[in-house]
Amino acid sequence: MATSPDPALTLHTVCGLEELSGHGEAGISHVLSLLDPGTPEPVAFEGYGVHRRTTLRFHDCLGPGTDKHGTTLVPPEREDVAAILAFGGDLRDASHVLVHCHYGLSRSTAALLMLFAQGEPETEAGALVARLHALREPAWPNARMIAFADAALGRGGELSEAVRRLHALQLTVRPHLADLLRGLGRGPEVEAALR
Repeated sequence: MATSPDPALTLHTVCGLEELSGHGEAGISHVLSLLDPGTPEPVAFEGYGVHRRTTLRFHDCLGPGTDKHGTTLVPPEREDVAAILAFGGDLRDASHVLVHCHYGLSRSTAALLMLFAQGEPETEAGALVARLHALREPAWPNARMIAFADAALGRGGELSEAVRRLHALQLTVRPHLADLLRGLGRGPEVEAALR
């Protein structure tokens, strides 16, 4: 579980599916669920109070293809990023925002970063990524999602560059991730981080 440490701001939580049940008493007002296609709505939400929820379904990948099980991958597209930003545009009365994906590491951290960037257009991308990293230390934001957000928010590639630096840091701390991510079809992120 990771929750924003600054009580003056809307609370932000980013997590994975297995952590959802631990947030039922946290006063969550808005939920962004990023699920694989075909994944049912998480049962854990039955334990939450009244909240607004937006659910999007796409795989955590960098483009079309198939995984090692032969599943056709549905990558995140510009329309998905537009839907995430529309969710962000409707947070005026939010008190506690929860963003989750399967593990709480890639799709959800990319989405939360774009919500930060949308809400604070004058804040430098590196500072936003540092905040995200402090909130969810093993974060590995999906580079495809961030590239679409960079364009949609007019950031000129600065979000992508800040995420590339975070990926490089993560590979320094967790060098085993390089082979794991390459095996999952995420080699372009690894190679960009190692440049």
